[in-house]
Amino acid sequence: MAITLLIPSTVSLLAIAIMIVVLIVGYVRKLMMTYTLIIANFLVFALSLFFSNEIIGDLGFCPAYLSPSLFPKIYTLFTSMFVHAGFLHILGNMLVFFFIGAAFEQRIGPKKFLFIYLVTGVLGALTFSVANLGSLIPLVGASGAIFGVLGAFAYSYPRDEVVMPVPIGIMIIMRIKVIYATIIFAVVETVIVFLSVQDNTAHLAHFGGLVSGVIFAALLVGKQGEKLKDNEGTSAYRYAPVPTSDEVNFQHLGELATTSQLKSMLERIQKETVLQVRNIWLDHFLERVTCPVCGKPLRHLDRKIWCDDKHFQTDY
Repeated sequence: MAITLLIPSTVSLLAIAIMIVVLIVGYVRKLMMTYTLIIANFLVFALSLFFSNEIIGDLGFCPAYLSPSLFPKIYTLFTSMFVHAGFLHILGNMLVFFFIGAAFEQRIGPKKFLFIYLVTGVLGALTFSVANLGSLIPLVGASGAIFGVLGAFAYSYPRDEVVMPVPIGIMIIMRIKVIYATIIFAVVETVIVFLSVQDNTAHLAHFGGLVSGVIFAALLVGKQGEKLKDNEGTSAYRYAPVPTSDEVNFQHLGELATTSQLKSMLERIQKETVLQVRNIWLDHFLERVTCPVCGKPLRHLDRKIWCDDKHFQTDY
């Protein structure tokens, strides 16, 4: 059987370059992977506004690509996660991802988070393919990966509360425990799949992402929520843990607020009443502060802030 080699268009190659470069820059500059992925998705979407047919046709994944003759297109399992079919499609995906992604990444760190996101996105697409072998209809969107993150979050930290859109008849933004939100989404997806609802949405990809997220959380993270409850008060070493009470030392942070932007951000952090939202802004603040001695970016972990050149160290 002859292998068909389909070379992406120039604009599609540019979109792939955007995906890769943004991820590399985000990783090197130690930005949160959640925000890095959101930026990459919106940049690719902006490009697709002018070249929709080329980007969806070249970078969307089709189950038929699993056949030997079209296997060179297997790279679209990755690229399809950054392509969206319309404004409402990307807005809905990124809105949910913004709320759950940042909170979960703070818990487990950027490396495991990015791994879970990408792998569950791929497995979600493969789950959809099992029921649609040979299909040449492009599959696009980050939904499978986002459901993977949701499943992993629910397994490892079921009692964490997040503010996020929840499908209760209509999408309502509310504060809810991660496990309850996951159950609601899982029930909705299961009912839709069982009833074979035709709405041009790959619900099997969502289901596959969710299940694979739970599996990889069990393998890579474990039930950390239970450990935190059992070991409350101990000095467990974890990446930027979400505090259980409001004990931030704003006096120490105030010493680092050297610009009007940082001062404004710190005021917003002090006034924020929702812990998860406050911690997202706190992370923004800590990513922007610099050493008062040498001016280099500061590092932060486990409530400590320090300069790599040992010019400055404090806690918060």
